[in-house]
Amino acid sequence: MKNRHIGSSLDDFLKDENIYEETQAQAIKELIVWQLIEAMQQKSMSKTRMASLLKTSRTQVDRLLDPAADVTLSTLQRAAALVGRKVQIELI
Repeated sequence: MKNRHIGSSLDDFLKDENIYEETQAQAIKELIVWQLIEAMQQKSMSKTRMASLLKTSRTQVDRLLDPAADVTLSTLQRAAALVGRKVQIELI
Protein backbone atom coordinates (compact mmCIF):
# COMPACT_ATOMS: atom_id res chain seq x y z
CA MET A 1 0.00 0.00 0.00
CA LYS A 2 1.45 3.33 -1.03
CA ASN A 3 1.53 6.11 1.59
CA ARG A 4 -0.21 9.12 0.05
CA HIS A 5 1.70 11.50 2.35
CA ILE A 6 5.23 10.56 1.26
CA GLY A 7 6.71 13.55 -0.52
CA SER A 8 3.99 15.93 0.62
CA SER A 9 4.53 18.91 2.89
CA LEU A 10 3.43 19.04 6.50
CA ASP A 11 0.87 21.69 5.54
CA ASP A 12 -0.58 19.34 2.91
CA PHE A 13 -0.76 16.52 5.44
CA LEU A 14 -2.51 18.71 8.01
CA LYS A 15 -4.98 19.94 5.39
CA ASP A 16 -5.69 16.36 4.28
CA GLU A 17 -6.39 15.47 7.91
CA ASN A 18 -8.63 18.56 8.29
CA ILE A 19 -6.60 19.89 11.23
CA TYR A 20 -4.55 22.60 9.52
CA GLU A 21 -6.40 25.60 10.99
CA GLU A 22 -6.48 24.05 14.46
CA THR A 23 -2.75 23.33 14.47
CA GLN A 24 -1.96 26.79 13.08
CA ALA A 25 -3.98 28.44 15.85
CA GLN A 26 -2.25 26.33 18.50
CA ALA A 27 1.19 27.13 17.08
CA ILE A 28 0.42 30.86 17.12
CA LYS A 29 -0.75 30.67 20.74
CA GLU A 30 2.38 28.79 21.76
CA LEU A 31 4.61 31.32 20.01
CA ILE A 32 2.91 34.29 21.67
CA VAL A 33 3.17 32.66 25.11
CA TRP A 34 6.84 31.82 24.52
CA GLN A 35 7.59 35.41 23.46
CA LEU A 36 5.74 36.81 26.46
CA ILE A 37 7.63 34.53 28.87
CA GLU A 38 10.94 35.46 27.24
CA ALA A 39 10.14 39.18 27.56
CA MET A 40 9.15 38.70 31.21
CA GLN A 41 12.46 36.95 31.88
CA GLN A 42 14.42 39.72 30.15
CA LYS A 43 12.69 42.26 32.41
CA SER A 44 13.13 39.98 35.46
CA MET A 45 9.37 40.13 35.93
CA SER A 46 7.75 37.41 37.99
CA LYS A 47 4.23 36.12 37.45
CA THR A 48 3.28 37.70 40.76
CA ARG A 49 4.55 41.10 39.61
CA MET A 50 2.77 40.70 36.27
CA ALA A 51 -0.46 39.89 38.12
CA SER A 52 -0.06 42.96 40.30
CA LEU A 53 0.51 45.25 37.31
CA LEU A 54 -2.43 43.72 35.45
CA LYS A 55 -4.56 44.10 38.59
CA THR A 56 -5.44 40.43 38.51
CA SER A 57 -4.54 37.20 40.27
CA ARG A 58 -1.51 35.00 39.79
CA THR A 59 -3.93 32.29 38.65
CA GLN A 60 -5.08 34.52 35.81
CA VAL A 61 -1.46 35.11 34.77
CA ASP A 62 -0.93 31.34 34.75
CA ARG A 63 -3.96 31.12 32.47
CA LEU A 64 -2.54 33.90 30.27
CA LEU A 65 0.69 31.91 29.91
CA ASP A 66 -1.13 28.66 29.10
CA PRO A 67 -1.26 28.13 25.32
CA ALA A 68 -4.34 25.93 25.72
CA ALA A 69 -6.36 28.69 27.38
CA ASP A 70 -8.47 31.21 25.50
CA VAL A 71 -7.29 34.72 26.33
CA THR A 72 -8.71 37.98 25.03
CA LEU A 73 -6.74 40.18 22.69
CA SER A 74 -6.99 43.10 25.11
CA THR A 75 -5.42 41.01 27.89
CA LEU A 76 -2.56 40.02 25.60
CA GLN A 77 -2.07 43.65 24.60
CA ARG A 78 -1.95 44.82 28.23
CA ALA A 79 0.52 42.07 29.19
CA ALA A 80 2.71 42.80 26.16
CA ALA A 81 2.78 46.50 26.98
CA LEU A 82 4.02 45.74 30.50
CA VAL A 83 7.10 44.04 29.06
CA GLY A 84 7.68 46.69 26.40
CA ARG A 85 6.15 44.82 23.49
CA LYS A 86 3.13 45.16 21.21
CA VAL A 87 0.77 42.55 19.78
CA GLN A 88 0.57 42.73 16.03
CA ILE A 89 -2.10 40.83 14.11
CA GLU A 90 -2.13 40.61 10.36
CA LEU A 91 -4.60 39.11 7.91
CA ILE A 92 -2.84 37.57 4.95
